[in-house]
Amino acid sequence: MLIPEIIRKKRDGASLSTAEIQRFIRGVTDGEVTDAQIAAFAMASIFQDISYRERTDLTLAMRDSGKTLKWDAERLGGPILDKHSTGGVGDSVSFVLAPILAACGGFVPMIAGRGLAHTGGTIDKLESIPGYDTSPDESTFRKTVERCGFAIAGQTEDFAPADRRMYAIRDVTATVEQYGLITASILSKKLAAGLGSLVMDIKVGNGAFMTDMTVARELSDSLCAVGTKAGMPTEALITDMNQPLADSAGNGLEVREAMCLLRGEIKGGRLYEVTKALAIRNGCLSGLFASESEAAESVDKVLSSGRAAELFAQSISAMGGPADLLSNAAHLASAPIVRPVLAAAEDLGKILNQVDTRQLGLAVVDLGGGRTQAGQPIDHTVGCTNWMRCGSLADVQAPLACVHARTEADYERAAQRIRQAFHFTENEHTPNDMVVIEHRTT
Repeated sequence: MLIPEIIRKKRDGASLSTAEIQRFIRGVTDGEVTDAQIAAFAMASIFQDISYRERTDLTLAMRDSGKTLKWDAERLGGPILDKHSTGGVGDSVSFVLAPILAACGGFVPMIAGRGLAHTGGTIDKLESIPGYDTSPDESTFRKTVERCGFAIAGQTEDFAPADRRMYAIRDVTATVEQYGLITASILSKKLAAGLGSLVMDIKVGNGAFMTDMTVARELSDSLCAVGTKAGMPTEALITDMNQPLADSAGNGLEVREAMCLLRGEIKGGRLYEVTKALAIRNGCLSGLFASESEAAESVDKVLSSGRAAELFAQSISAMGGPADLLSNAAHLASAPIVRPVLAAAEDLGKILNQVDTRQLGLAVVDLGGGRTQAGQPIDHTVGCTNWMRCGSLADVQAPLACVHARTEADYERAAQRIRQAFHFTENEHTPNDMVVIEHRTT
């Protein structure tokens, strides 16, 4: 079975057999398939698409290209479950959701990623915690999941190596946005982690990679269908990203806010609402709960009792972080300059109508909180807090945000970008506060 013939077949619009897909992925993994051939295959998929059956075969072949974790749910006494987000600004859900699910009786082996473009990455945020090992050996990762109910780590070279190689080439050949390839990339890693079920958080809006509901629905349906067909029941929530999710954006700042929520100092808000919705669907899909009402009650109970916070602290410590992080946020370094950004004089007295959330994310990147090129170091202290929300009145006593910066010049650049991202109107504005937009299933 020749690799050029497999590419030719896809180029001409024919369906690839399971054996052909497996053959291609074996070649990607062992180096027989060249970078040029991967690029050709990806471009052929852009123009000819990949059927759901092909997507499932591709997902499973990529999963099997490396190591897979296996868990004994019966011995552990609870289901193996997780969520995955397509990314946004202020998306610190993982730090709250994982301990909630663990406190409810689930086990969450979360393999997370780094920031991409204007969106923050879970692994970058964890690295703001002194001592936290984002690349633990398998034994440490496994023991932490079993003892604490969850652990969060980065993808190693052992997990889905075919995906790692294909994604790097897609990233530089304008072939990232192919639904079938996106589906296989996400799900192969989640299947390799040994999940029994998965709930996707598909962000849509001006701060998301997907700004259009039609695209969000198509990707959601692909992920749900393929994940379920591959033996991992999968559902999706489409959630709003026309405003930052949390009130903080920036690595250490988002960890701080997540800890505040776990300690009960934050009640309600967009971050809480999305986290609770994902916890409910995760719990029901995995069999932890018989109904959404039971799930909602349990989520509130493990938060109010402090059990979720307790497991968060235990997992952080088990992964090398400070044992007292939850009670001593001083472990998280602070930026030297912390200053509010006031509305421009011409906007005072007007109502905030719209936010360009992508620009807010780029403001954090420009402060040093994200990367503009691969391998670039990150400043974990910088970012923004206390965003003004749509429907609010611009007032000298109500800043647009508070900027945490390294230098005065950094602060001024961020302030300018933030002012340009906030759009005010003199008319009364009724904001659409819906955060969870749709629930998608197979």
